[in-house]
Formats: sequence, structure tokens, C-alpha cells
Amino acid sequence: MKKNFIFPGQGSQKVGMGLDLFNNYKLAKDYFNIANEIMNKNISSICFNGPDEELKLTENTQPGIFIIECILFDLINQKGIEPAYVAGHSLGEYSALYAADIFNFETGLNLVKDRSLAMKKTGENNLGSMAAIIGLNTEKIIEVCDSVSSGDKQVVPANFNSPAQTVISGSKIAVSEAMKQCKKIGAKKTIELNVSGAFHSPLMTKAKNEMKEKINAIKFKNPKCPIIMNVNASETIDISKIKINLIDQLDHPVRWVETINRFNKLGIKNFIEVGPNKVLKGLNNRINSEINTINIENSNQIEEIKI
Repeated sequence: MKKNFIFPGQGSQKVGMGLDLFNNYKLAKDYFNIANEIMNKNISSICFNGPDEELKLTENTQPGIFIIECILFDLINQKGIEPAYVAGHSLGEYSALYAADIFNFETGLNLVKDRSLAMKKTGENNLGSMAAIIGLNTEKIIEVCDSVSSGDKQVVPANFNSPAQTVISGSKIAVSEAMKQCKKIGAKKTIELNVSGAFHSPLMTKAKNEMKEKINAIKFKNPKCPIIMNVNASETIDISKIKINLIDQLDHPVRWVETINRFNKLGIKNFIEVGPNKVLKGLNNRINSEINTINIENSNQIEEIKI
């Protein structure tokens, strides 16, 4: 049986994630043991026990989420459920590529490890911030970003999460000014995010260049199914396009609204969200109330899946 899989990214993490899987499945134990070696740290303990501030660090959050999403997907896959289409939100795109069998667990985790460190380092050297704008038309947010940006003071939309939620990203002063402007023209709320850099903005260009070398050095396998990608919200099975889009993702916005709308045009309205918390389920409901998203994040939910 084939299903459509979606994978959340950074921000979906929570202390304790993966412990239930570790306690119930040998596969999870094996993957966490491999991960601890690749990460050269006890990433399993950070996922299981925190503390929250340590788990929230980009270099821990991204690999932790990827590990758990891969374990969950493989456990679901063992029940005879194959992917028809896949997509992931930002970091989740790496899990989606794993689900499409483009690379194995070790290769994917090494890429995610490199990505998280590159983003952290770039963020430290190129200080920026991000903010969620709630309850304001997307076009108006784009106009505000354009009007505020000049010279080194740049701010851009980073995540088109739902019609009522867009995340902006850029230099601290530009993000702060854009938040004020958005409030003035009707935003219900503006929330500065606790992140280590201006992700999905031009301030991530150095990280993008680092990842370009890493990604191009790896031989990707032909995917088992199409992936709808963040950069252009279009499906593809072309390896060269997948690599280009994965590289561009670092300094381009995540087009999640368009991604779900593209699924809808393909006649797809049912999804399995693989990962902690139900983040994408919430976004999907706001994009299209007819969408049905089932979240899988623990052993009970895996065992209850009906084929």
C-alpha cells in the first residue's frame, strides 16, 4: 500500500522524543547507536533527557529530528506501507529524501550534521534573526520586506507556513523594523523566534556554499517516488534538480502553502506526518480544511496503523 508522507523540521523537537521508540524497537536502538558514533556525542541522551536548551541548539535539533523521522519511517515501512509522494519542511526535506531512498541513513545523517554546523557557524558570523508574522496577508508581508530592505539591512520571507502565518528572516535591525511595520498595517501578532541565525535568507549564503560541495560530492540514488520540494513546490524525480533544490533551500524560502496546494492539484488530501509534535498537521488544517493529516510519533501509533 502507498501513502503520502510529510516530515516536519526544526521547531518540532521536544525533550523525550525517540525514547519510546528506543525502548520498544531494536531498529531504533541500532540507529541511535550509529547516530552517537556519527555525531561523536550522546545525541540519544540529548533527545531523551534534554535539557531543553541543549536540545534546541541547531547542531543537536536537526540531527535529532532526522534520526527520529528515519526510525519512524522505517518502522512504518516495515508494515508494508510505501511512499507515493514525499515532502518535508526545511530540515524535513532530508528525511523526505531518505524516505524516497535517495541516500541511506548514515549518508543522510552526515549531511544533516554538516548542514546544522554550517548554519550555526554562518549564523554566528553573520548575526541575524527570524520572526513569525501572524494574521497578515502574504503579499503585504512581502511588500514590507521589500520596503525595509536596503544595503546590508535585508529581510525576506523565509517560511510561507499558512495563509495566516509567514516567517521572515534577515538582519536583526531589518527584522525588527519589519515586525513594527507589519504590526502597523494589521498583523495580529509578531513573534521573534529563538533561533541561531537568519535561516532561509541571503545571510545563509556561506552555509549554502559549504553544503553545495558536500551535496555534490555524494552520489544520490534514483528516488522511489516523487518529492515535492521546498524551493519551487514542484514534484521531481530528477537527481540533478533534487541536488540544486536542496542546495538552494538554505537561502530560499520554504513554500509550504504552495506545496500543499500542489498536492491538492494532484488530488492528494491525505498525509502521514512522520515526526514529533503535529506541527504540519496544524499548518495543513489552516491551508485547507479538507486535508486529513495523521501524525505518527510513537510506538502505539505505529502499531495502530491500518493497512
